[in-house]
This record gives sequence, C-alpha cells and structure tokens, in this order.
Amino acid sequence: MSRDIATVVADDGVATLRLARPARRNALSIKVRDEITLALDGWAKDPAVRAVVLHGEGSTFCAGFDLDEFGQADRAEQIRHSSRRYHLAVWHFPKPLIAAVNGPAMGGGFDLCALCDCRIASTTAVFGHPEIKFGAPPMFTPLQWIVGHGVARELCLSGRRIDAHEALRLGLVTSVSEPERVLDDALALARNIIEAPAATIEMTKGYLVGNAGATFEQAFAVEHDAVFDRFLAGPVGPRLRDEETL
Repeated sequence: MSRDIATVVADDGVATLRLARPARRNALSIKVRDEITLALDGWAKDPAVRAVVLHGEGSTFCAGFDLDEFGQADRAEQIRHSSRRYHLAVWHFPKPLIAAVNGPAMGGGFDLCALCDCRIASTTAVFGHPEIKFGAPPMFTPLQWIVGHGVARELCLSGRRIDAHEALRLGLVTSVSEPERVLDDALALARNIIEAPAATIEMTKGYLVGNAGATFEQAFAVEHDAVFDRFLAGPVGPRLRDEETL
C-alpha cells in the first residue's frame, strides 16, 4: 500500500517527515494520522534520529482534517481514536520537532504547528481556525501557551486568518523565509539544536512538555532540582564532591 507521508533520516540525525497528499492539500486523513503516529513512535526510540522537521508537499502545509471522512458515520470511533493517538504522539515526541510551514496551515494543520517546538514560516504561510464557522471547536490550549491567552482566544473564536508576518509578530513562528528557503532554514535550525548532547536535549524537551501548566515550584523541581540531582549522580558529580573534601 502506498504511503501518504514520506520520511528520510539524514546521516547527521535530522529526519524529515513530509505530508504527501498534495491533491488533497495534505489533509489529515485517518491513514495520514496513523502513519505519522507510527513514524514518530519509531523515531522516539531510534538513536539515529536527533530531531525531526515536518513539512508539506506542494504549496500547502496542511489543510486540516480530511472532512470527507467526517461524513461517514460508521468511521466515527476510528476517527476519534486515530486523532487521539496522533495528537498525543506529536505532543509527547521526546525529540525536537520543527514545522517548516511551506504554505497554509488551517484547522488541524494549525494545531499540528502548535504542537511542534519551533515553527519557520514561508512568506506564503497562512494560519487559521475556519472550522469554528461550521461547528467544530478549535483546539485552544497549545496555541495559548505560544501566543498568550488573549490572542489565542481571539483566533479560536473568530477563525480569523493571519499571514506569516503577523504570525512572526505574535511569536507563533520563529522566522519567515522565502518559499524556496523555508525547508532549508528549518533543517538548519534542527542542526543547530542537535549540537547539544542528545541526553540534554531530550531532558529539556521532557520538561518543556511536562511542565506546561505547572506552578513555578513544580517546574523548578524538574528544571532545577532534578537537573542537579542527575548531574551530581553522573561521572562529574563524585569528582566534584571529592575535590570539595581536599
């Protein structure tokens, strides 16, 4: 069976995952969501993969969920469960995820961007939640962690579309690139990130995800105390303690 995503793992550890349904504007069908879930679950345990860049084939990043499937009542449970698995696989992926937003990211495509760690947008990128106009409530929480409560409320309630430059001003994207450069710039960011040790990156990614919504004290216990505990338990810690007794 043909795949609706394409994956490549480079020798330097940067993997790319391309949504490959350009005729359907890379809509997230059950099949696409399941393929993304399987790819990320496999890469999560693969030491050859250090970071992942997501992008879309053609001129669209992702148009959102495949609405044709929502008209099939007998697939409702399948849609729900594949959606849950997919969203959690993206959110809990333990390595850096970077979205190279090569064009419009609408509805579920906007959500996919918000679940990534970093986003680089093409000048042709557009973000929005048009689904609210036909009765589908947008996903609010990941977006408000990025752009803030007030902006996220307005975008979710209005369904207003924003272009790449407004997305940059709001902090939704890291930078804006010309269409022919957006993937290369996302790959360059991934390579910059993986200059740090893999264990350090994964520990940092762990508390970036795990501390969302935590109090300062809860976050401090993970981001400070646990980091020092791990450091002092490693090969450097005992040497430092020995030197302190000299």
